[in-house]
Amino acid sequence: MDIILVTTVIASLFLVIGAAEPFAARLRLPYSVILAVLGILIGAGATFFLRTDLTDALNPVAEAILGLPIRSNVFLYVFLPTLLFQATLEMNLRRMLDDWVPILVLAVVAVVVATLSVGYALSWASGLPLAACLLVGSIVSTTDPSAVVSIFRSISAPRRLARIIEGESLLNDAAAIALFGLFMGFVMLGLPDPDLGDALAQFPMLILGGGVTGWLAARIGVWVMAGFSRHELAQHSISVALPYLAYIVAEQGVGASGVIAVVAAGLTLNLTAPGRLPPQAWANLRDLWGVLAHWSGALIFILAALLIPRLLEEIRLSDVLLVGVVVIAAIVARTAILFGLMPLLTALKLSPTVERPYRVAILWGGLRGAVTLALALAVTESYRVPDDIQRLVGILATGFTLFTLLVQGTTLRWVIGRLGLDRLSPIDEALSRQVVAVALQTVREDVARTTENYELNRDTVRSEAKRFGERLDLAVKTAEENADILDRDRIALGLIALAGHERDTILARVRERTISSRMADLVLSDADRLIEGARTQGRTGYQRAARRSVAYGQAFRTAVRVHARFGISGPLARLTADRFELLLSQRLILRDLGTFIDGRIRRIHGRRVAELLHELLSRRIETVETALEGLRLQYPGYAEELERRFIRRTALRLEEREYVAMRDDGLIGAEVYTALMQDLGARRVAAEERPGLDLAIRRADFVQQFPLFADFDEGVMKRLGRSLQTLYVDAGEVVLRKESVARSVFFIASGAVELETAGQTWRLGRGEMFGQMAILTNKRRRADVRAIAPTTLLVLDEDRFRRLLERSRALREAVRASAEKRGIDPARLLPDE
Repeated sequence: MDIILVTTVIASLFLVIGAAEPFAARLRLPYSVILAVLGILIGAGATFFLRTDLTDALNPVAEAILGLPIRSNVFLYVFLPTLLFQATLEMNLRRMLDDWVPILVLAVVAVVVATLSVGYALSWASGLPLAACLLVGSIVSTTDPSAVVSIFRSISAPRRLARIIEGESLLNDAAAIALFGLFMGFVMLGLPDPDLGDALAQFPMLILGGGVTGWLAARIGVWVMAGFSRHELAQHSISVALPYLAYIVAEQGVGASGVIAVVAAGLTLNLTAPGRLPPQAWANLRDLWGVLAHWSGALIFILAALLIPRLLEEIRLSDVLLVGVVVIAAIVARTAILFGLMPLLTALKLSPTVERPYRVAILWGGLRGAVTLALALAVTESYRVPDDIQRLVGILATGFTLFTLLVQGTTLRWVIGRLGLDRLSPIDEALSRQVVAVALQTVREDVARTTENYELNRDTVRSEAKRFGERLDLAVKTAEENADILDRDRIALGLIALAGHERDTILARVRERTISSRMADLVLSDADRLIEGARTQGRTGYQRAARRSVAYGQAFRTAVRVHARFGISGPLARLTADRFELLLSQRLILRDLGTFIDGRIRRIHGRRVAELLHELLSRRIETVETALEGLRLQYPGYAEELERRFIRRTALRLEEREYVAMRDDGLIGAEVYTALMQDLGARRVAAEERPGLDLAIRRADFVQQFPLFADFDEGVMKRLGRSLQTLYVDAGEVVLRKESVARSVFFIASGAVELETAGQTWRLGRGEMFGQMAILTNKRRRADVRAIAPTTLLVLDEDRFRRLLERSRALREAVRASAEKRGIDPARLLPDE
């Protein structure tokens, strides 16, 4: 085929792709629907002009369109890895991990249920071999959520809901293609009725092999990319090679799922690359993949749609009935998941509540697309699949895809409108009117200053001021008529706005490079949790998310146990350093939020709401300061090193701004500017390096600052530092229980605990100890001890504590004071000196 003609056709397809997006927006239809329709029209038109006797002038063009080398391998090996890899790079994985149970269950279980439902229904209705029917079921079980997610975003649906749908779609593509490979093998081997148990037993190995391959490939890729830190284009080139090599190695070398390998590689890169690559390089890499995925997604849709007329050439009436069976079975399976499984997950507190209107929208928005057509094409091209199965699989998959695109896709927005999901809630509507009134008042003040500065014509100014004033009066009157928003709702809306501004501040800090990309993911995830908590549960949800942002996570506790049991300090040191930097970043951001409350929220929601938000913000700042102070005490000097790093990064940002201004003003030329920026880039790489944290050395330094050990000499201090064990507890965790055997004494390094015994309560803070009474009286513990703040404890066993007691006068005085406070005679505990 003439290369010029092929190039012309491909370039023309890009023109179609470029025109399809604004066309879809004008018609208010999903982009994928427009692409599919255009592809079908182009394919049908080419077939018509090639076969008609009306003219032969367009035959070369028609032959070039129909003769494009479109094979299933092109879709599976060229386009599919790009789509999957880019989807993983765009995900907020830390937020996805919050909902990993519903995402995983919906993805895997939904695919299996849909495959079995369609397979057995089709086997009953058609008489085809069960293996072929299950093959059809696996092909049609994938979903394309782009349409429903884009509509959900446009109507401000809960972010968590859209995130679950996106995660489900990504993983169910992988699961469905893995099942497709299994059943395709059975069909090619001529096994009409495979053992379903044996088939599903191979499924985990396909996933595990692909996951390990993708993880290993991404780790190697990140290591190589980090070595090319000053060569951004080289990093981009390596990232482009990564998904394809992972896919091919998994499929051809390991015999596992290439799709799972691509997903695992993308997830690994998403988690590890932000901390290893420069922030701007990571942002540019994601932008590059966004463009590649857009082109790949559009091409795979339009090229697959070109084949639809050919796939439906031999359709019969009985085939249409079987398409109906597939449609009904697939909808029934998805209904069972959405209205049976999802409420069960919610009842078990494994999934957020998804209201019925949203579930209906998700059900009707379960469109199928290019992946389904690509898999069907793979079946029709295989010479090892019988001809009758090839024909029927192609027709059923294509017919089902057309139904979802042309029926469900074109009516999805109408269904969402009928469900009322496109309308603001009464609270949001009232809030919007309040916001308009406040905004117009600010605009009036700014316009007045502008007209005064420019000395505009007085009559013109007076006329426009009168017109604007009428609009402002109407807005104020409308807002006053809707001023019946409950204080509870005002507080929730204020907290949502505050958390949203916090998120914007984080993004601004990341762009300025005063917050690293590694920390950006953490603090952005915390801000998202604040927004969703305030939106779903108001003040309670916001406070719960705020407490979680400073709490020790499960990974931290696991690292502590690994360090204590095996002496492996690497994970604990890394997580402790992350916590240091996270708390410093939060402190910087929180101190900027008070101005927003006074400047914006007070004007919209009033003084009472603003004062309450100030109080909540003060509590958050106090909590962060307390947690940070505990780490400062535990690792003296490390926080100062991080602060020095922040100052250096800020200075570099300001220096860069000056160079850019001088270049723009013509004070320096391009050569000088390039040399200055190269030097600045080298210093920025050095400034991004985080100081190391030595847990063992820092703990010895910490012991020296503990007031109860102040009279020990240096040798005793070092031995004591090696003897003490560190214990981290979250607020609310029980440290000791009543009636437990006394074997250790606890010293509070940071935080606070509460002791409850005999109806009385004591609170102990930093520098105090507990647990000594039970040891000295040789009795079981008489109090429950619970942490009331994130707390760091130093634990000393009984024998070492008794030896220290003999040496330290300060420790004996502390024991006496504690005994007297609780009404215990100190003479019973310690002999007179």
